[in-house]
Amino acid sequence: MDLRVEKTKRNIINAFLQLRSKLPVEKITVKELSSLAQINKATFYLHYHDIYDLSESLELDTVLSVLNSIEHPEFIFNDNRKFVRELTISFASNEQMIKTLFEGTRSSSFMTIFERELMKLIKTAHPDFEPSTDDRMLLTFLITGGYYTYFKYCDHGIKAVLELLEKLTENLERSDV
Repeated sequence: MDLRVEKTKRNIINAFLQLRSKLPVEKITVKELSSLAQINKATFYLHYHDIYDLSESLELDTVLSVLNSIEHPEFIFNDNRKFVRELTISFASNEQMIKTLFEGTRSSSFMTIFERELMKLIKTAHPDFEPSTDDRMLLTFLITGGYYTYFKYCDHGIKAVLELLEKLTENLERSDV
């Protein structure tokens, strides 16, 4: 990619993140973002359809970063304790981006995107796997529980959160195992 294009995209993203840390996505305008990124509005539209396109692109990148930090996503169905451990560590390593992008009206988007992308990852690795309703409920429970617990109590330190989440998930099992 052309270095000028990379620099422009980086400026757009940095300006967006700066604005997003203070404002809900609905309040960010292309005009304001373009001014902060020191580009004209037409340049913004060469890269993104609108603010939501940019936001959704960054949200997906963040979710994929969280997923890529999980060494064994298949643990979701055979070792919940280890999965929750890897998931929590991944949340910690992506904490600032998650907090910035998934605040306010976008808070529930993380779960939706994460669950969808995790299932894609599992299906790619195991094309014949068809998760049961119980599997999907377990997936939702572990992801949602881990996510909200981590972000509500992360100020107490990752070690304390990890220990509790591991303890809580230690005896969870798939119903057909």
